[in-house]
Amino acid sequence: MLIRFEVANFRSILDPVELSMVAVDRDRPEARPVPNLNESLLSVAAIYGPNASGKSNVLAALNWLTAAVEHSLRLWDERIPTEPSAFASGSDLLTEFTVESVISDVRYEYVVELDQQRVHYEGLFHYPEKKRRRIFERDGEDLKLQRGLGNVSGTRELLTPRTLALSIAQRFDEPLISDFYRDLALTQAFGLMRRGRTAAHRPTCEWFDDPEDRSRSTAMLRMADLGIDDVMIESEHSRIRLVHRTANDERVPFGLDDESAGTQTWYHLIGPVLTALRHGSLLLFDELDASLHPTLSAQLIRLFQDPVTNPQGAQLIFTSHDTSLLNHLNRDEVWLTEKTEKGTTRLGALAEFAGERVRKSQNLENAYLHGRFGALPDVNRTEVLRTLRLIG
Repeated sequence: MLIRFEVANFRSILDPVELSMVAVDRDRPEARPVPNLNESLLSVAAIYGPNASGKSNVLAALNWLTAAVEHSLRLWDERIPTEPSAFASGSDLLTEFTVESVISDVRYEYVVELDQQRVHYEGLFHYPEKKRRRIFERDGEDLKLQRGLGNVSGTRELLTPRTLALSIAQRFDEPLISDFYRDLALTQAFGLMRRGRTAAHRPTCEWFDDPEDRSRSTAMLRMADLGIDDVMIESEHSRIRLVHRTANDERVPFGLDDESAGTQTWYHLIGPVLTALRHGSLLLFDELDASLHPTLSAQLIRLFQDPVTNPQGAQLIFTSHDTSLLNHLNRDEVWLTEKTEKGTTRLGALAEFAGERVRKSQNLENAYLHGRFGALPDVNRTEVLRTLRLIG
């Protein structure tokens, strides 16, 4: 499970921002105790804020890093495709990422600092018996390995200024490295730029095509209460038909392209959601409210929150403008972005807003809409009306 993610100098993010999945309110089923961490972790986090405040960029940064560790060895020949901030002196600064996760009850920390020319620093650490120990650490092209990991020493021969050591080292099947790599690579993104998928990233049609998984995918489809009872996949043309059951118990198939945008989105989500729930992995969803009806969005959130439907600790991180979803979230599951005076992104936890703990019983939707937490568009109505020539 993800513990925290930190990024600096990426798109609208200049100064470091951190998203933490550590629970503030630990006395509830949604907060999952983690052995050896002395903390409980959350399975859901929502990011709210005005348009152009950088909500999507927080998710994009994590998505960029997961793509980087998968593809740097093959694709980073001439340059590293970093996206430094255009604000202030971002082009002169390094882009920095930090990921902390817990995998099989072991805490990992991965740190990367780079620009378009080279990887300046990279390190992977773990915490056996709560003490930080280096797995590998590189400063430029100087790579140091933990004692006893001679089987990955071949990483040095393949290391270049523009290749991540993690991308190389995971090929040597050392569990300390491959377990972390696999956990990060399982991250899926919905609504962000699509990446190549691993074998674990199965599209929805494959879940319906597999007899053992068909019952799970069908149950999720019916859960949405869209009037759809089954799915038919015509193998000859790979055409997908959703079967509706009428009041007269008739079965009427419709092509997927004939369904509403919300129904199509829910169908395409089944594969990523079931993949995440099976592997206990991370799903990033940009603009949840733009794709799903609030009722379906709430259903999706609950799937991840409930330990019964999410026994492996899968996590959902999403952005949204839909304030009604705040009624389904606890205060420590909500994060807020705002644009600074410099135009850069600031990210803050609602649970610690303005240095004062938000009451656990706070009506989050009402307080948010009344500007209690900021993170609302600053609209000058008079200026808008004057520009539209509706007033003098």
